[in-house]
This record gives sequence, structure tokens and C-alpha cells, in this order.
Amino acid sequence: MDNNDSGNGTKFVLDTSIIIDGEITKMLESGQIAEGSEIIIPLAVLDELQSQASTNKEHGFVGLGEIKKMREICSRKNISIRFVGQRPDLSDIQLAKRGRIDSIIKDVAIQEDATLLTADYVQALVAEAQGVSSIHIRAPTKTTGLEFEKFFDEGTMSVHLKEGVAPMAKRGMPGNFDLVKLGDEKSTYAEITNIIKEVSEASRIAGTGSVEISRSGATVIQFGRFRIAITRPPFSDGLEVTIVRPTVKLSLADYSPSKKLMERLGGRAEGIVISGPPGSGKSTLASSLAEFYVEKGKVVKTFESPRDLQVPDEVTQYGPLEGSFEKTADILLLVRPDYTIFDEVRRSQDFEVFSDMRLAGVGMVGVVHASSPLDAIQRFMGKVELGMIPHILDTIIFVRDGQIKKVYDLTLTVRVPTGMTEADLARPLVEVRDFETGKTEYEIYTFGEENVVVPVDRLPVRQESGVKKLAESKIMDTIRRFDPKAQVNIVSDDRIQVKVSKDAAPRLIGRGGSTISELEEMLGVKIDVEVKTPTLGREVEFEISEAGSSVTVLLGDETIGKSVDVYIEDEFLFSNQVGKKARIKVDKRSENGRRIINAYLAGQQIRVFLSRQ
Repeated sequence: MDNNDSGNGTKFVLDTSIIIDGEITKMLESGQIAEGSEIIIPLAVLDELQSQASTNKEHGFVGLGEIKKMREICSRKNISIRFVGQRPDLSDIQLAKRGRIDSIIKDVAIQEDATLLTADYVQALVAEAQGVSSIHIRAPTKTTGLEFEKFFDEGTMSVHLKEGVAPMAKRGMPGNFDLVKLGDEKSTYAEITNIIKEVSEASRIAGTGSVEISRSGATVIQFGRFRIAITRPPFSDGLEVTIVRPTVKLSLADYSPSKKLMERLGGRAEGIVISGPPGSGKSTLASSLAEFYVEKGKVVKTFESPRDLQVPDEVTQYGPLEGSFEKTADILLLVRPDYTIFDEVRRSQDFEVFSDMRLAGVGMVGVVHASSPLDAIQRFMGKVELGMIPHILDTIIFVRDGQIKKVYDLTLTVRVPTGMTEADLARPLVEVRDFETGKTEYEIYTFGEENVVVPVDRLPVRQESGVKKLAESKIMDTIRRFDPKAQVNIVSDDRIQVKVSKDAAPRLIGRGGSTISELEEMLGVKIDVEVKTPTLGREVEFEISEAGSSVTVLLGDETIGKSVDVYIEDEFLFSNQVGKKARIKVDKRSENGRRIINAYLAGQQIRVFLSRQ
């Protein structure tokens, strides 16, 4: 307690801060304010608290609750309490943040010849400058070891508290968690209110806390790593607090991305969308990408509301400026970031801001709720012109159960859609390709006045003519004279792709290309020759295990952080970067996962090579 001038010592005027802090009730209980004293509460303070409570602001409820306690204590201890002064008018309320209410409170202290009690250092300093008797009370607010933290252990993702309901918690990892009851006793209104008060005070005092959202009936506070969402009636049917904490922090290598995907993310990918259902690990991957770009020497910023991404200190986290991300974008363009992580793109305005920033040349990574990777694209349709989507989005990453399940690549072309035959039906269309295989899985184009999404693999396959089948058969018979296991792919009517073993390739090409030239002239097609197994790096030992929905390739520690190529017999399967635990996880339901299992069961040779850098 800082005692500037105790005045007559028996009359005390209270301001809003000292009531909300709860210190005055402690002083009354402990006898620091003697019997026979008089407590004076300006009507301006009461009206300010009532206004806050009427709009469901937490401080209003806390302050009114403290006044109720004070009246009970004062009635027991022979201490009078009264309300005096003028009520603030509309202009006073509008100027409250600029000190108008504080001035009214100081005027009451002067008129009553009383000592002002305040927890606001600026208020005490101004009172001292005016010659008003004041006492500045520093409230010992807890910023660590808060009541709600007892519900958390290392595996707790979130805690759910509601009055009249036993406390619950989600424990586990994204995509693999259990909802458990933390006790049989039901939470009371008073217990939850005390937790809210602790969090509100700690977030105001500590430098790590901030009120991210404050609406009528709902408040969201970011306190360190904890995101605390508070709801009250009439918005909710009871007082409820949900506290969420990230349980894992991963690097990009922990997702075992393929070498091709790593090159894409580190190179030309600048319109990235991370999609997935709630709780799938989208934001965790976004945080990993932010760290990845920082390590590459890029300037990275974030758009968040609330600001709860776990990112390096070099990354500045922005919220909506004056409630609008459009205004934030205006400032961000002046900051010149290389990449911006937009966490939770939900409203139409968010999609417009994302698109505008991307078209302005800023690399964008958006986090979108979607049940499938295609749904993420469809959420942009209708908000952005169809032809602009490939310029805004180039990489769609779908996350489920904390793993990258699918990656799509978007390109814009002009041709006849699959399944149509007439040349005059050609139109601009967006091809949605599987990033790893390059296979087109969907086509998006305008049909009539509607944008349609057509799955290519479900379209009827046109029957090939007998003449074409005979031609293909002749080509295959000719090539397989050089290598019985040759793979022949008909690329177009005048071009084929041939994959042969390393031993057969020189015989097929001939000295100076003489043999391949004769074959091209005889067959009437251009022949591209590839070796089945290209020049490989060092072969490494490995083990294969199966657990849950994944097949795991276990490697030696010397491979950590390096890229490896996986082959079945002489056929290349995929490339991957090895994670920190010296392993590669492949989803059993994916094409690569099924091929590994089938090869293992069939006794085919599976080989792993360190990629040549």
C-alpha cells in the first residue's frame, strides 16, 4: 500500500479498479479499515459496473459481486457504506476510457473530504498532483499456479467447465483423444466465477495475457498458451468456460512430407490452404510452416483471432484492427511480409482478404475447416471467380488425425472436359491433380450458369477402337523384344514413353541412337526412353512395422532429416524426408501404403536409398 496522504483516515472513496481487484473486501475482513469508518462509492462507479455487466463483460460481474460482499462485511463490522455523487451522462460514458469517470470519482473525494482508494497507479498519481488524499493499493494478483491449471496434465488438450456439470477434459493427441470426467462433484457457479476472476486479473496484470474477443455474452482470453472461452446467458444456457491448450509442437519434418512436397513448399508454393475437420491438427501444421519459413530467412506474420498459434518470436501475430482484417491487411502490406499465416479463414470477408493479399504478391497460408480437401476449394468458389482460383490457390493440404493425408495441385487450362467429345465444347477449366502422382482427380468448369465439380475417375471410359488396340499391341511386342518386363505408356497418338532396365536401355537406344531412330520410323511414333531404376544413392537397411492405420518404415539414425527414395523391385514408389524419430509413416489406406503391404505379403523386394543431393 502506498500512502500518499491518509486524510482524516475514516472516510474512503472507492474507484472502479480497487473494487474489481477485490482488495477492499480483504482490507475490510482483516481490519485494515477500522470500525466506525465510512465507505463511499460514487454512483459513477456503480453505473460503470452496471453498464459492463449489462453487456456481459466479465469485470462488471466481478465488481458488482465485490460490492455485494462489502455490504455484508460492513453490516457486521459497524462500517457505513453509501452511494453519492452525480450519475454520468452519455458524454461521460463515451469518454470513460479518456478519464472522465475517473475525474468524477476524484471530485467526490474532494467534496467528501475523503481518502481515495485506488489500484490504478495513474489515478493515484493524478490525485496526488491535485492534492487529493489518496492511497494506491498494489493488488497481489496471481499470474502463475491459477486454479484452472490443476485440471491439466501433459496429455490434456482441453478442459470443459459448466455450472451444474462435472468438469470434463479431452486427453490424448489430435485425432486420438478421449473425453474423461475429472471428478464426480459438479462445478458450481461460484467456483467457475472464481476461475474467471483469476484469469481476468492475471491477463490484465501479466504481459502474456490479452482479451482477444469481447462480445455480449462471450469473452475469449489468450493467456500464454491457454485459450479461454467464457460464455454466459442469454448467449449460452449457463455459465461455461472452455480452456484449450496445444499439446504438441511439431516441425515440418515430423509430418514425413515427401521430397517433392518439401521442394514445393520451399519453392513456388505461395497460395497454400491447410484444410481438415476441427481438431485434426491444422493449426499445428500452420505453426510448423511458420517456423519452416523463418528458418529459410523469410519475414512471416500471422492473421489470428484469437492469437493462439505457437510460433517463433520472430513471427508477429496480428489480430483484426478495429474489428476488421481488411484494415489489418492495409497495414500488413506496408510491413512487406514474405508469408502470412491466416488462421481460420471462415467468413466471406476473410476469403476476400486472403485473395487480395495473395494477388498483391504476398505468400499466403490459410487454415480452413473442411471435411475433405475438395471442400476447401469449394469454399472459395462463389467468393472468387473460377478462373482466379488457381492464381490464388496452388497447393491444398488436407490434414486428419495429425497427419497429411492428401495434397492437391491446381492448374488452369483450356480444353474439352473429360467425357465430352465435341471440339466446340472446349472451355477454361480448373484441373485438381493429386500432387504426388500428377493424376487429375477432379475438373471444375462452368456448365450453363453453374460452376460444377466433376470427379474424373467416375466418368465413363470411352472404348478404344480395334485399330488402336492393334497398334498398341504391335508397339508393346516390338519394345519387349529388348526387355520382356518393359513398361510402355501411350502418352498420345504420336508419342510413347518406355521404361526399361539399365541393361536393356543401351540395346534399345543403339550406337548413336540408331536403333531407337529405326523403331520410331517403323512404328510412326516418338519414343521417350527412361531407365526403370535411375542412378541411386546409397542403399540403407530398414524394417517395416504396422500399427493402427499406418505402415512405418524404421530407418537408422544417420538418415534423420535426409531424403530417401523407396522402390518396389526396380519401380520407384515415392520420396520422403525422414523425421526426428528416424521413421517414415505411410497411411495404409493410401495408394503407396497399399502397395507396400501387398509387396511385403507377396515377397517382392522393397529397397530404400538415400537420395542424392
